Parts: sequence; C-alpha cells; structure tokens
Amino acid sequence: MSTYDMSPYEMSRYEIPPADGSAAGDRWLVPTAGSARFTWEYGEGRDRLLSLYQRGKDKQWDAVTRIDWAAELDPVDPFGLPLETHPLAGSPVWDTLDEEQRKESARHVGAWQFSQFLHGEQGALLCSARIVESVPDLDAKYYAATQVMDEARHVETYARLMQDKVGMLYPVNSSLQALLSDTLSDSRWDLPYLGMQVLIEGLALAAFGVVRELTTAPLIKQILAYVMADEARHVAFGRLALRDLYAQLSSSELAEREEFVLEGARLMRDRFRAEEVWQRLDYDVPACIAAVDSSPYMQAFRSLLFSRIVPCVRDIGLWSPRVQQGFDDLGVLGMSGLDLDALMAADEVAAADADAADRRVRERTAAEEAARRAEVDAVVASAG
Repeated sequence: MSTYDMSPYEMSRYEIPPADGSAAGDRWLVPTAGSARFTWEYGEGRDRLLSLYQRGKDKQWDAVTRIDWAAELDPVDPFGLPLETHPLAGSPVWDTLDEEQRKESARHVGAWQFSQFLHGEQGALLCSARIVESVPDLDAKYYAATQVMDEARHVETYARLMQDKVGMLYPVNSSLQALLSDTLSDSRWDLPYLGMQVLIEGLALAAFGVVRELTTAPLIKQILAYVMADEARHVAFGRLALRDLYAQLSSSELAEREEFVLEGARLMRDRFRAEEVWQRLDYDVPACIAAVDSSPYMQAFRSLLFSRIVPCVRDIGLWSPRVQQGFDDLGVLGMSGLDLDALMAADEVAAADADAADRRVRERTAAEEAARRAEVDAVVASAG
C-alpha cells in the first residue's frame, strides 16, 4: 500500500502510515467543481437564518484561553472511558488480553476515534468555506462565514489535544475519507450542506455526546461541550437551508439526494469499525470486525449515532419510502421520532454549564492569586 510522502517527523506522529488518496506530499488533493456565486441582493434575508448568524457571532470562543490546557490527562487512560465501552469488550479477542493490554488497546481506540474527529473537523472547515463560495443567498453566506471560524477553532483544539496532550494520531478512516471526497467534489451547491451539515456533523454530534457523558477526564468533557454547542448551530443551519431548497426540487432531483444520504449513512455506519487499530495492534482483523459488528454496546452506540441524522433527514424532506426502508435496514428508523430541537437545546445547555463552571474556577483562582499578592505585599511592607 502506498503512503503519503511525509517527513520522518510527521510520520512519527501517526500510529500507521496514511493510505494513498491522490496524495501530493503530505496533502490529500480533492478535485472540486462548481461555481462561486455572487448575489446583488443585500436585503434582510430570512429571520431564522439571520438569528442563527447573530448567535454564531455571539458564541465565538477562543480555544487558547477558554480551554484549561493545564489539566492533566492520565497517560494510561487519557480519554477516561470505561473499559466496558471498548468495541471488543466481551469478545473472544478481548478474553485473550490481560488488564495492561486492554488499557493499551483502549488508549489506541480513543486516539483513533479522536483522530477521526480531528480529520472530520478539517473536512467541515473546507466544506463550510465552499458553502460561503457557492451558496446563492447572502444570509446563508453570512452564517457559513461564522462556521468557517468555528471549524478552524475545532481543528486547532483537536490538533492540540492529540499532538500535545495525547501524543498519538491515526490517519483518516477510509469511510470518512470517501464521504468527504463525495461531498467536496460534487458540483451541486447543496451537497456540502447535505454531506457535512446533516451526515458528518450530525453523526459527530451524537458521538461527541456519548463520549461527553461517559468520560471522567475534565479536559475531554470541556472540549466536547464547547464543540457540541457550535455543531448544534451548524446542523440547524443545514436544516434551514435545505428544507427551503428541497421543497422546490423535482422527484428525480430528490431521488439523487436520497441516494447520496443512503450511501453516506452506510459509510458512517462502517466508519466505527476501527480496522486501523486492529491492524496497528496486530490483532486478528476479521475477528475484530466481527466482534465489533456483534457487540451489544457498539450496536447501541451506532444506533445513537443516527439520533441527529434521521430526524434531520425527515425534517428537510428526504423521506421517501426508499429512504425509510434504507434506515430500517440500518436499524435506525426509530430515531425519526426524536425531537431534534430538544437535543440541540440540550447541547447548548451543556456548553453553558461548562462555561459557568470554568468561570467559577477562573474567578476563584483570580481571588486566590489576589489574596496571595496582598499577603506578600503586607509582609514586604512590614519588613520595610
């Protein structure tokens, strides 16, 4: 298998070599098509989208100052996840591992999963930049511009976490890479919305939520809470824009989007098999994939991953019997009845709670530092 032409320093960061994907040096080149669209209509635009744009401006945060990077991660268990959530837990492969090997395996699985979060955020950065360029309406360009900044911040945050705090990286998963390629290379302006805002971001939101609830690592929980609040707005943006568009498309045009959704859903289902980890650890890869597919935890996890995608697909109007059958085949049709607005609101509440907790810590730290300075000043004054 050919690899990217990376320097030894860059290659040392990855647990396995990145696979070739139209590589040029250490970069993956994705051919793109389509048009940049100007508009001369500078009117007010849609109220809900402009409101989302205002929230996007108001909710900006700085990863350098907002995240508590001084927080330590356990080098053995950096992601703070129970071993019971390991994809192989309870399988014959798992039974052959001792406690130390299980913890090392969990460290690799966590690094692999968060590496996919990182690569997905870079994909979101490129897709949101394409939306600014190609979407025809100015109000959508406004909001997409705030998303570009959000995604840059997410890439910055996950890159710092993985490189400086965890010290492990895995290449982009082939299923995620395929969906990113399909999303970025299509000339139709709505496909970056559909591929990124609905499928990739929707799945990421659910995955972030599961990890946020399970992790015992404060730094991981804090990062996920802030990122999720941004992602909830991004999914809402996709819903607003696509619902308006798809109400106007012909049945043949809708069928093309439905096929894209179903293929993307299948890719996202396969994304969490973690073959790269089993390859790196020299496990029996086919046995591991079989174990992951039959794991009760992973079956529940994969089902939860579609908790944002299925109701969103229904909401934007891609809800033909074919799509419903496709989701039923994946075992996730029941997610269609979930209240997506309530889920998104809960994500923002979690971020607000994390922010409030951080503020209390910062205020307490500042008060303690002020008290120490006053004490030192008093000692110096008495000595003089």
